[in-house]
Amino acid sequence: MSKRVIAITGGHGVLGRAVVEAALADGLSVAVIDHASGQSAPEGVLELGGVDLTDAASAKKAIGAVVAHFGRLDGLLNIAGGFVWQTTDDADPAWAKMFALNLTTALNASRAALPHLKASSEGRIVNVGANAALKSAAGMGAYAASKAGVHRLTESLAEELKDTSVTVNAVLPSILDTAQNRKDMPDADPAKWVAPSDLARVMLFLASPASRAITGALIPVTGKV
Repeated sequence: MSKRVIAITGGHGVLGRAVVEAALADGLSVAVIDHASGQSAPEGVLELGGVDLTDAASAKKAIGAVVAHFGRLDGLLNIAGGFVWQTTDDADPAWAKMFALNLTTALNASRAALPHLKASSEGRIVNVGANAALKSAAGMGAYAASKAGVHRLTESLAEELKDTSVTVNAVLPSILDTAQNRKDMPDADPAKWVAPSDLARVMLFLASPASRAITGALIPVTGKV
């Protein structure tokens, strides 16, 4: 049997790279779909750069390229997204931008992948929501609302696919331990944050056949806070 194939959107970000590394260590076949172009990927990884996942046709073309290359698709990990801290009275509201980057990308990639995931005996979709979307705070409205949309997409799609072998779940991380977050929050204790490698392991479990009994779950991954 050929190896399971997973597509990772936003695979060149900090979390995306951690998931790619862990997936390769697990012996999976990996495709990276990212808006960035000209990026290097580990040997054996299918690199699809310059993809605008906010455009449904572009998402469909990218997923089609993955299936054409590997002959199948077993899992989709929707990591592509963005973050803006902004109060509601900002002169240039970022709500549309946040919904496009966080929700529309996940929706378009999922819709494009569904026919192929249904053809797999163990199809999986794993989305990245946010713990901050459970209860928003000042300056977090646009981001939290878009991630709440990811939560609802996860739940509704899971229900729609109950009669198939495809499961849909989401992880809800708190603050990730990244170089940028350490720079932005120098007085915080990063030991209480979530290591990208730890979040990657949770996501890959949800993308594996072992998670067949879990669907529609919103799983907090909040470190030691």
